[in-house]
Amino acid sequence: METWVRFSAQSQAKERLFRAAQYACALAGDTLRRNGASAGVLASVRQLEAHLSLSRKLLRLGSSAEALEAAKRAIHLSDMVLRFCVTLSHLNRAMYFACDNVLWAGKTGLLPGVDQEKWSQRSFRYYLFALVVNLSRDAYEIRLLMEREVGGKRAKGSENGRQLRPDNGLQQLGLRLQIQLRLLLRVLRNNPPLLLDLVKNACDLFIPLDKLGLYKTNPGFVGFCGLTSSLLSILAILHPWLKLKP
Repeated sequence: METWVRFSAQSQAKERLFRAAQYACALAGDTLRRNGASAGVLASVRQLEAHLSLSRKLLRLGSSAEALEAAKRAIHLSDMVLRFCVTLSHLNRAMYFACDNVLWAGKTGLLPGVDQEKWSQRSFRYYLFALVVNLSRDAYEIRLLMEREVGGKRAKGSENGRQLRPDNGLQQLGLRLQIQLRLLLRVLRNNPPLLLDLVKNACDLFIPLDKLGLYKTNPGFVGFCGLTSSLLSILAILHPWLKLKP
């Protein structure tokens, strides 16, 4: 109960719940459409999805300032690559939230002259940039951990599997790939926050790609990806040790 009280007191947690519900509606709507549901039912699901989206935008008002503050803190990271990736990610998130705020003002009638399509495309571009940077940061962290794992084994005098045969290039390549894959799986298994962040960012990536027309899928797949990443975000909020730092 204490965990739930702490969770529900956070605005970010509430926004994640609304996000999960929104993408669940998208997934349900596509499933119902494929199963021949009536137009009235589909319209009700779409309307609920739109209301949830608007509620999320309301909860994100002021998030640009938080992202800018996070970017200012990230500037002081000692690792140059992490400093660049984390800072750039927060700056893109700040711009994404700013565009989202303009969209909210347009949808509520505060700024009736807002070009919804233009600002929506702009916001998804910033969102895409942030996700690409996040995935780059994940890849960098994975590489560091893999190098550390290999270095630790060499220090103990152990070898990575069988000796490679220099006279057979294909076998040598296959064995190297096998060793790298095993090493990757071990690193991810031993670092749940990194694994969760990688899966969450990979799922989220399909959303702006679809909205921008760069990689078209379907509403059901987008809904599934959004629901999955939302549930993973909620899990990280419920269990802070699962959140990737910094």
